[in-house]
Amino acid sequence: MSNAGVTIFDGAVLRSIDLNLPELERGVTGAQLLEISESKVSESLSGLSLPPHIKDAAISRVSAGDDVSFRITEFNREQASEKLGVFVSAVADALTDTPVVVSILDGSTLKLILEDEDDFAMLAENLFTDLDEEDKGKLPKRQIRKALSLMGAEMGVPPLSGFPILDNIIKKNDADGDEELGQAQFAELLQPILQEIADVLHEKPITIVQNVEIFNGSKLRKILADEKTLKCLVEKMVKDNQGRADLIKNLMIENGKELGLPPLSSENESVALLYETIQSQLTKRDKETSEASAEEEFMDALKDILGRFAELLESTPVYSATTL
Repeated sequence: MSNAGVTIFDGAVLRSIDLNLPELERGVTGAQLLEISESKVSESLSGLSLPPHIKDAAISRVSAGDDVSFRITEFNREQASEKLGVFVSAVADALTDTPVVVSILDGSTLKLILEDEDDFAMLAENLFTDLDEEDKGKLPKRQIRKALSLMGAEMGVPPLSGFPILDNIIKKNDADGDEELGQAQFAELLQPILQEIADVLHEKPITIVQNVEIFNGSKLRKILADEKTLKCLVEKMVKDNQGRADLIKNLMIENGKELGLPPLSSENESVALLYETIQSQLTKRDKETSEASAEEEFMDALKDILGRFAELLESTPVYSATTL
């Protein structure tokens, strides 16, 4: 899928890839086959080079975990075609689980924001409010960096790691240091920085490749259906004198990845709201149950809370992007 400079590769395009190999005068080694396989996949993904973790996973599957022996093994045409299919399926599966988003940042998104005074004013206000955690009405200049990070590739701002000139732009506009600014001053400082970023990207666009994790409750549902796995996670977390609400909260935070929950540290506002909703329900439950619950009763409460979390994620999936 693609839209306005953004292309999402979710594996679907690879399900119908042509697995025919070029005419071979003789057999092909595993090393040669891996080159052919990677080239075919890349071609189907508009020239995208496979992210290392996806490439490694595909090689591991096609070589059954022994890529050294695989690379020196010779395959006939039929065998090679079968192995090509395994490689392609591995890549498609990986992209289905964690799609890759390719964004071309050319300054156009930033220019649109800057051209609309209301849009920019709203953006600056929201950024200021998010960063002003103590509600002081003041922010140090250095928080401009955090503001740009919050905007991210979704709003046309590349990460500092892939856009080193950003550091020069910040320093040129004197946006470092501890001098505190009000909301209006913060917006006045942010505007020329965004304009300069847009101008630089217009002259030389850059491509950002990101992994996108989708949290939609499906993994959580699988865990809830496997009571043995759920009990193992609980046993790892049990501590003396720990209330039921605290135990469930810590379980979700410390084992969130295994449960398929979005990280609490995510800057996605919907994630914070999800955890606030669940925490409110936990607190209410603890007040209603003053005595220590039996194990069976506790597990019922845990499954109920996690089930509600799964429902929230199903109705409002959460997306978390990581730049590769």
